[in-house]
Amino acid sequence: MTKRNTGSPSASTPPAARQAGGPPLSAADCGLLLVRLAFGLFMAGHGSQKLFGLFGGHGVTATGKGFDALGYHPGKVFAVICGLSEFLGGLGLAVGLFTPLAAAALIGVMINAMATVTAAHGLWETGGGVEYGVCIAVVALAVAAIGPGRLALDRFFRWGAGGWPEAGFALGLGGLAAAVALNL
Repeated sequence: MTKRNTGSPSASTPPAARQAGGPPLSAADCGLLLVRLAFGLFMAGHGSQKLFGLFGGHGVTATGKGFDALGYHPGKVFAVICGLSEFLGGLGLAVGLFTPLAAAALIGVMINAMATVTAAHGLWETGGGVEYGVCIAVVALAVAAIGPGRLALDRFFRWGAGGWPEAGFALGLGGLAAAVALNL
């Protein structure tokens, strides 16, 4: 029996081969791009507030004082780490570059935010709860699992197709980084 080619790429086809000259853009690819751009650029902007004082942010020095008050010492160092994680993780997610690593950065930051700031306030954002952090972490993990889509710079790399290993990497590294930061 001969297997009939349905025109869809097989799971064993390398990501670069699946993308080159493949089918036209799908609604899923465009939808992933919208999700990546929205969440990624908002997170990059959030990091810009901490790092550069942009968009009404306070910059590294004032943010560092806030981190000191939360028990992160030295606060300025943690402000830079958090700001870079949000900024670079957000940009990486937005353009679909090193997606599992970008997702890990955002997951780690959100775990820390939930553990130190929002968990005490319950679930909903209106009361200062974890809703926002959970949404960011879940979207980052989902994009790592699904893959960033054809409209991403990662489309040429093995991890550009997403999958369980990429999702596991993002969740594992993000969780490990959060655990380290929370226990310093």
